[in-house]
Amino acid sequence: MKTIPGLLLVVLLLMACSNGTTETASDKENYKKATETLQEKEKKNPITFLKVYSHDKHNLLGQTVIKGNIDNSAKVCSYKDVQLELSFFSKTGTLLEKDNETIYDVIAPGKSVDFKTKYFAPKGTDSVAIKIVSAKINQ
Repeated sequence: MKTIPGLLLVVLLLMACSNGTTETASDKENYKKATETLQEKEKKNPITFLKVYSHDKHNLLGQTVIKGNIDNSAKVCSYKDVQLELSFFSKTGTLLEKDNETIYDVIAPGKSVDFKTKYFAPKGTDSVAIKIVSAKINQ
């Protein structure tokens, strides 16, 4: 009589173990699909996941020194060769000149990279605006 409850307990334990492994495999598959989908999104539009922060000052030679960093908020993709557009503005907000600068560095997911560049900015430059134009996927 004691063997029937014991046998029933063993059968229930085996059923519980087999369901747990099936769910774990399913969870892993769902995670893999979500990661692939995220990776596709990050590859299609790198500019969405990259942010640039900067500040500028003038040195003794009359150059505008621009220091900044680029943050990568992507979860999967690394980016490289980030192309920046620098816009030089007067005190009244008039666009004086635009230049392009490429940062030849790899930015891993969740990391940032510092950069520094110097320009002989046009006469009357009061401020510099920087935006990211493009970036390549680091394979």
